[in-house]
Amino acid sequence: MTVIRRHKIFLVDDHPLVREWLTNLIQHQPDLEICGTADNGPSALQEIQASRPDVAIIDISLHNTSGLELIKDVRASCPQVRMLVLSMHEESVYAERVLRAGARGYIMKRESTKKVIAAIRNVLDGKLHTSDKIAAALAEKQVTSAPPLSSSPLELLSDRELEVFELLGRGHSSKQIAEALHISVKTVQAFSARIKDKLQLNGYTKLLREAICWEESKRRGGAL
Repeated sequence: MTVIRRHKIFLVDDHPLVREWLTNLIQHQPDLEICGTADNGPSALQEIQASRPDVAIIDISLHNTSGLELIKDVRASCPQVRMLVLSMHEESVYAERVLRAGARGYIMKRESTKKVIAAIRNVLDGKLHTSDKIAAALAEKQVTSAPPLSSSPLELLSDRELEVFELLGRGHSSKQIAEALHISVKTVQAFSARIKDKLQLNGYTKLLREAICWEESKRRGGAL
């Protein structure tokens, strides 16, 4: 009898229900198995380095950590591990960022389980996986030097500035952001100032209001 090799999948998501759903979904596949899970960046990096999965499925927003930074860390320390982002956040803002960071694909949580499994297998096969819309936009950008995929002003922000903006929108203080991102309060304040300038916001109150509105729009499944 032929024994099918089961590819090892590692899950990184800070929602227990999502981890349980993905675990049940993946464990029912004859060629896939879960080799570990984590709910934050530091634990995920340590366990991925130890277990060396074939694919790590990573959410963008993790508890007090950044999925984008985790992707960069995994690429640097475990370049053979392929990464797929599974997130609720709008792909037009994040897909290009995560691909630049080192992920091999991006799929939204609203997609069907069939499409999630197809995305995992595409990444295992060495392919890039995005929606048809994002793939077409990326191809267009390659040949025409088109503008960024998202028309959102947030595209002007660097990855780190976007992380600070998101944490402000979740109600974090400068001190809490500094602790979460392992930077100084002064650096957080400098990032906040640059964000205000790039988004043309007059004052810290307007910055907070915009950040909160952004977070609320993401929870509703939309984007500014």
